[in-house]
Amino acid sequence: MLILFFTSVIIMIITFILILLLNLISKKTFMDREKSSPFECGFDPKSSARLPFSLQFFLIAVIFLIFDVEITLLLPLVVTMNLTNLMNYFIVMVFFLIILILGLFHEWNQGALNWAN
Repeated sequence: MLILFFTSVIIMIITFILILLLNLISKKTFMDREKSSPFECGFDPKSSARLPFSLQFFLIAVIFLIFDVEITLLLPLVVTMNLTNLMNYFIVMVFFLIILILGLFHEWNQGALNWAN
């Protein structure tokens, strides 16, 4: 046990020394015009790299991800159907689907599913 401790300490010391040497030897460069500008096949970009982003598209994507994760939570229930009591299985499945449908109904009432206002 003591040998393992000393070996670990020696490895950590060697690693620390190597990292310190690497930082001292490496070439340090500061902010440069070429490094701070975006690179597009060797040409300077003609427009801003920050394009406007559609918030509606983002909301639709987040809603899709939420419902996609919920579908992946439903798949193991199908596999375990033979292993559980059918009454308990039915109660869990109905409860989960009710929560899923209520969430969809809420998003629909809020207008988050409408692409164009």
